[in-house]
Amino acid sequence: QVRLVESGGGLVQPGGSLRLSCAASGSFLSINTMGWYRQAPGKERELVASITRSGGTNYADSVKGRFTISRDAARLVSLQMNSLKPEDTAVYYCFADNTYGRRYWGQGTPVTVSS
Repeated sequence: QVRLVESGGGLVQPGGSLRLSCAASGSFLSINTMGWYRQAPGKERELVASITRSGGTNYADSVKGRFTISRDAARLVSLQMNSLKPEDTAVYYCFADNTYGRRYWGQGTPVTVSS
C-alpha cells in the first residue's frame, strides 16, 4: 500500500505562482511514475504532468512552459506552477503508479486562481 499526502494548494492571483508537493509513504520503493492530475468543476480529470523514477517528464500542452514537475526522491514529487491563469483553477490530485501497474491517489488539494 502507498499513501499520498499533498500540500501547497490555495488562492492566488492570475500571474502568480504556487508549489504543490506530494509525499508518499508505505511501499514507496515500488513506485515508478508519479505526477498530478486536475479536475475543474464540471470537467473530467486530466493529466497535468508526470515524472518517472528515471526523470522522464510529460506535460499537458496547456501547462508547458509554465509548470515544472520535479522529483526529489523516490517518494517526493513537486509541481511548480508559474504564470497561473484562471483556467488552472481545479482540484489537483497527486498519483503514483507502482511497478505492478497499480495506481494510488492523494486526497486532492484545491487551487484557485482569481483576482
